[in-house]
Amino acid sequence: MATRRLYYDDSLLRDFDAEVMGCGLAVHALATAWSLVLDQTAFYPDSGGQPHDLGRLGDAQVLAVHEDGEEIVHIVDRELRGAVHGCIDWTRRMDHMQQHTGQHLLSAIFAERFGRPTVSFHMGGEVCTIDLRGPEPTEQILQGAQLAANQVIADDRAVTVRYGTAAEFAERGVRKEVDRQGILRALEIEGVDLQPCGGTHVKRTSQIGMILVRKCSKVRQDWRLEFVCGVRAAKASRRDYLLLRGVAERLGCSAAEVVDAAGKAVSEKDGHFKNSRALSQRLAEAEAAGALHSASYGNGLRVVTRIFPADTEPDYLGAFAAFLAKSEKTVAILGSSSGHIVLAQHPLVGRDLKAILALMLTEVGGKGGGSRDFARGRLSDAASIQQAVDMATGILGTP
Repeated sequence: MATRRLYYDDSLLRDFDAEVMGCGLAVHALATAWSLVLDQTAFYPDSGGQPHDLGRLGDAQVLAVHEDGEEIVHIVDRELRGAVHGCIDWTRRMDHMQQHTGQHLLSAIFAERFGRPTVSFHMGGEVCTIDLRGPEPTEQILQGAQLAANQVIADDRAVTVRYGTAAEFAERGVRKEVDRQGILRALEIEGVDLQPCGGTHVKRTSQIGMILVRKCSKVRQDWRLEFVCGVRAAKASRRDYLLLRGVAERLGCSAAEVVDAAGKAVSEKDGHFKNSRALSQRLAEAEAAGALHSASYGNGLRVVTRIFPADTEPDYLGAFAAFLAKSEKTVAILGSSSGHIVLAQHPLVGRDLKAILALMLTEVGGKGGGSRDFARGRLSDAASIQQAVDMATGILGTP
């Protein structure tokens, strides 16, 4: 039996009465649940990019709503029979109506004024997106679309549900024709848009509140545009302002100067990083030279071992080891108390450090790799670093 969809004709309906036509156990991730079918409902199911409504049916909490053919299935947290009174979560419903009607308006403007049709729509919990086909929308186009959409909102135009066949809607100038038989439901925004749609919508454009166009990015062959409407737009604007003000305060500049100040800060950071890296390299070479001077030979090799403090950067170990490996008959076995280990040798030494590292990691646990002359890894247990260094030293000491 088909469920009568009350939201088709009255999306502002908050309460309704219905009869339970069927109720059985259902699978739901959040709790033990029941699958409920009513003779009529005001609850909107997941469909067309719009999420389902929430609310209550009698004493039961509605957890999800979906379509099953012509029936609307409500997933609830307890069993229900007989007559029930339904109540929609109005804050959620109004939010969805603002986003969905705003999407129709924005898509119409992008298509008609800027030649960029919408090929998909998604309503997320925080932001909504439409995928636009065509060339990349410039900042001028994005601003123009937002301004035009908000002007229509300010005009307080009527938003009306229409019924008719695909041919009838085509004659009236539907934005996107559909190949479906029978009577279709469409949404008309006065003087702006006519588009088949089964979702819930506001009655007048002023109820959208406002539209805020956000970032636009490339997704395969299309351009994904983020936007928010109504209460979401007001919250996003305030959040963006607070973030901008916070950044400006940290940079010691006005909000209008943030981009330039941030660019300068990044440039200075890059310069400091390069200088720090160069100094670290010079320090590693100086320390390595000292280590070479004091190292002794054994079994024809000069093996330098050292365990550095835990806060030593892995790159420092690598630079230290690389400098040592420039000297003939020299092998470096370096570790840090954080669990990093580096093995390096002069190419003429002829040992396979990658194989030695693999053997050592098999024994003490960890991951790593490298080449015959330079290998590095990270131990699973940093406390095993001395054991690892001793083991590598013992293997290298074997003729």
